[in-house]
Amino acid sequence: MLSKTRTPRVMDLPGGFAGLFRLNDDQHQYRDPVLVSGTDGVGTKIKVAILAQRFDTIGIDLVAMCVNDCLCLAAEPLLFLDYIALSHDDPDLLADLVAGVSDGCLQSGAALLGGETAIMPDLYAAGEFDMAGFCVGVAERSGLVDGSQICAGDCVLGLPSHGFHSNGYSLIRKVVFEHAGLEVDSHVPSLSASVADVLLRPTRIYAPEIQAVVAGHAAGVHGIAHITGGGLQENIERILPQQKDVAVCLRKAAWATPPEMVWLQELGQIQEDEMYRVFNMGIGMVLIVDPEARPGIESALSHLGSPATEIGEVIEAARGVSWQS
Repeated sequence: MLSKTRTPRVMDLPGGFAGLFRLNDDQHQYRDPVLVSGTDGVGTKIKVAILAQRFDTIGIDLVAMCVNDCLCLAAEPLLFLDYIALSHDDPDLLADLVAGVSDGCLQSGAALLGGETAIMPDLYAAGEFDMAGFCVGVAERSGLVDGSQICAGDCVLGLPSHGFHSNGYSLIRKVVFEHAGLEVDSHVPSLSASVADVLLRPTRIYAPEIQAVVAGHAAGVHGIAHITGGGLQENIERILPQQKDVAVCLRKAAWATPPEMVWLQELGQIQEDEMYRVFNMGIGMVLIVDPEARPGIESALSHLGSPATEIGEVIEAARGVSWQS
């Protein structure tokens, strides 16, 4: 599974205690490289995987949560390492988990350089496990996207999510399993899928889209935000420059609420404000771009089969994120 993700800059080290990765080779020569790193886990989505006994996609979520964060700096994902803790030795479970990690690395272009498996029966109950990982990427220092160039008049573009991704699962589990009394194999008529199908859809990895945009329109990309816990408001606010009076005004009417979000909200009678605070509501990655660069960026994304939606704009106001119905 590691070998499937191998890239030309991975160096051999049979039996080594660590992995080796060259930064420069014949195809890559950096002038002033900056390493970009991010770490994360999958959270209580793992509980749903255990209930459904489906383990081959949760590793994609793990890679996505780390890689997507690094992409927000316009970094190229280089390598990934995972940590899997199990209640007991279970080769089949481990193989499924690592298969998902490998698939996620293939989607992001990162090499799965190694990992660690821990067997801890005194810490985890039988059948339980946890996963964590980290990604390392690289960007030229001059090419880092840190939000400092965001200014009034910029356009806010949203890239669609693939469902709930990996956030809000404590609330999801409470609503679906405790409040509504559904099972993982229960059918959801409005979605033509089972509960497990809906809740275990892997987090989308945005590496091809971000890399294409940065490669062709780097100067026009002023900010990138991965929409995770905290929703659109908190995650976009994180990248707004501290020293400027700029704010983002989002338009809820700009995109349709995904049917799985509507289903969950109705199932649990969740307030709209909480839905937007906890979930991505259909937008998994946000680009803040120069309006002059917008047509080229939209064209590049459409060429990849991933059209963006203009969901708001940057205005001159006190720093923050507001909503326009």
